Amino acid sequence: MYNMQVSNPTGIDSTVLLFWIIINILWFLLLFTDLPDKIRIYRWDRVIRFRLSQIEGLALETRKASEDHLKELGIKEPGPVIDGFVNNNFLIEPVSIEPIDIVRRLGHLIRVRDDKIKSYAASILPNADQAKRENLEVILEINWVLSYVHRVVRHFYLLGKKTQNWMLLYQLVLILPALIKELEAYKKAVEPFRLGIPIGDSAGPLVVSMMAPNAERIRITDETVYSTIDLEGRRVYLIKAEGPGGTVGRPGEAVAKLAEQLECRISRIITVDAALKLEGEKSGEVAEGTGAAIGDPGPEKISIERTAIKCGAPLDAVIIKMSSEEAITHMTKEIYEGVSKAVEVVKRIIRERTKEGDQVIVAGIGNTLGVL
Repeated sequence: MYNMQVSNPTGIDSTVLLFWIIINILWFLLLFTDLPDKIRIYRWDRVIRFRLSQIEGLALETRKASEDHLKELGIKEPGPVIDGFVNNNFLIEPVSIEPIDIVRRLGHLIRVRDDKIKSYAASILPNADQAKRENLEVILEINWVLSYVHRVVRHFYLLGKKTQNWMLLYQLVLILPALIKELEAYKKAVEPFRLGIPIGDSAGPLVVSMMAPNAERIRITDETVYSTIDLEGRRVYLIKAEGPGGTVGRPGEAVAKLAEQLECRISRIITVDAALKLEGEKSGEVAEGTGAAIGDPGPEKISIERTAIKCGAPLDAVIIKMSSEEAITHMTKEIYEGVSKAVEVVKRIIRERTKEGDQVIVAGIGNTLGVL
């Protein structure tokens, strides 16, 4: 009988041939199908769902702490109070295609919104003092931020899944770690506003308070006061938000009104504020520059700038550096030491850049929580 064997004229092992076929099939699937996109979507979907649950957890923890605070203030059912604020609090920006008077229109809308929030807090706590109502306003704002961010992230996540857009999901994956870090700071911010203790952003008002600890405070505009001191023959006007409640006041309007009262006889305007540090920089570091150190949307800042131009007064900026988390949580030792340094920097600027008989305005910008 003949020996029946299958010949292999090419000399290629069958295992190698099978491996080659599988590799080519995989290449075909990767290059000519949407399999890679589906793999990416599945991968990013798991990551985003986890991050989204973290954001939701932060929002729920913040809400729980806020409800406990409202109960302490005598509110029996705090849930509807928070819902009423979170679901009915937004601002539609003015038309920007026509830039004429846009700052005034924006300022008007911001004030209308602020008045609405104040009325809401007053309706909840009609018998509470101003400081408690102002602190409650900020706590409600914190709840709104966390709720809003959660809803926006959820929107883009569901939209990315619905449209199978892996690139949209990938962008969410990239930004979510940094975003969650910021939201964790917002969650921590509830505590100092419950207790009424200074936060990092209180650095500017604290500088002014330390320069005139016992001076009489005179109200010049809504939630904003000023005091006067003599510094080596110079008349110094110190502006800050009216404490100890959590408010930033209206420093730009105050500077403009005070300059008008002084008939523009001003030798210098100095603004002092907290500023975000760059990674690698030390918290509490003090820097000196030029311009208006204020981080508002525009109306208050432009009011200071216009006053400086109108009066021909140089505009100095002194900043205390800190992280975004340090800015909205309780004031640290490093920030407090920076405030002490900033006081000396402001005094040095007045001594070196003005002369006896001059009048100087110093505005402490920031949230005056816990600072009288």
